Amino acid sequence: MTLDDIDKRLLAALQKNAHLTAQELGERLHLSPSQAGRRRQRLETEGYIQGYTARLNPERLGLTVQGFVQVHLGTHGPEHSASFARLLATRPEIVSAWTMTGDADYLLRVYCADLPSLNRLIHDVLLPHGAVAKVHSQIVMDQLKRDGPLPT
Repeated sequence: MTLDDIDKRLLAALQKNAHLTAQELGERLHLSPSQAGRRRQRLETEGYIQGYTARLNPERLGLTVQGFVQVHLGTHGPEHSASFARLLATRPEIVSAWTMTGDADYLLRVYCADLPSLNRLIHDVLLPHGAVAKVHSQIVMDQLKRDGPLPT
């Protein structure tokens, strides 16, 4: 299924405000509320919309250190990758993780309360894993652009 212009505008509107009602979507898209609601439901069913979340303020939650951690594996193989993925899933301070091309095998985005918490994550959790050879961390000084909406 391809997206038409109305679908793209609907997705863009929901990325800015997921609380829009069918009435409000209809007004923005020049559709009836029922048409807007059916389009939204179709986009959810077809997997274009994966879910709805609230964006929280990390500083208000006491998470003052944001960092990116590159992880280099010394040992590769399916069992090591699966074991490392299971480790990542257990750690709430690791908010996203990617497998990468290039020098590092993984890139982790982390939020910690402070530098000692980040240090513990690296030295007590990541480095002891049997497949991890080294890590390289970078502390975010300032975020110039928030995680934005996807282009539609």
